[in-house]
Amino acid sequence: MANVPDIAKTAKLLADSSRAVFLNALMEVDGLPASALAQQAGITLQTASSHLHQLIEGQLIKVEQHGRHKYYRLASVEVAQVIEALSALAPKPAVHSFNSYSASQKLRKARSCYDHLAGALGVMLTDYFVKQSYLIESNDLNYEVTFEGMIFFTSMGIDLTALQKQRRQFARRCLDWSERRYHLAGSLGHAVMNQLITRKWIVQQPKRVVSVTELGAASFQAEFGLTLS
Repeated sequence: MANVPDIAKTAKLLADSSRAVFLNALMEVDGLPASALAQQAGITLQTASSHLHQLIEGQLIKVEQHGRHKYYRLASVEVAQVIEALSALAPKPAVHSFNSYSASQKLRKARSCYDHLAGALGVMLTDYFVKQSYLIESNDLNYEVTFEGMIFFTSMGIDLTALQKQRRQFARRCLDWSERRYHLAGSLGHAVMNQLITRKWIVQQPKRVVSVTELGAASFQAEFGLTLS
């Protein structure tokens, strides 16, 4: 149909294992050279360049020049949202060893979803915000911050007015691929994760893993009543 977006064209770009590796890698690191992406996908640099060109043409990634080097990153937050949503529908990765099982469990416990907190911890924290009436579900895609929520998030050191002026969704409901429930995304979700990092409650690790520090475990329990196993 000529009057609707051509989702088949975008879906075709996503339906390639090498390009999928690129996009998942860029969910973890905001800016990678072609050589690093080629290495992760196990393909030649020439083949990688062809895939990257197609992803740029499809407006899924963008490239920035820094001196003699080019760095690739996701084109927008919306692209990250699509990748996370597809991950919720995709078959779970097979576990063939203790190492792969351990890595899978770490991802499920806590991880970054582009620029906000996901996994069991992200869902648990979002559930707390909802139960405390800091957030309410305004529609299928978003949360609304209540008056109590404004007080709470401001007390965390988050400037809600500045966040709402950003050219992105403010408080979005993001379907968590491992928990099959929603966690907080958008500019507010990003700000919450940044605050937890600043407070040294959590630490970002390679491969999107997020670890909870001893201070964090004690603080989540003391301030939110959340017990992290």
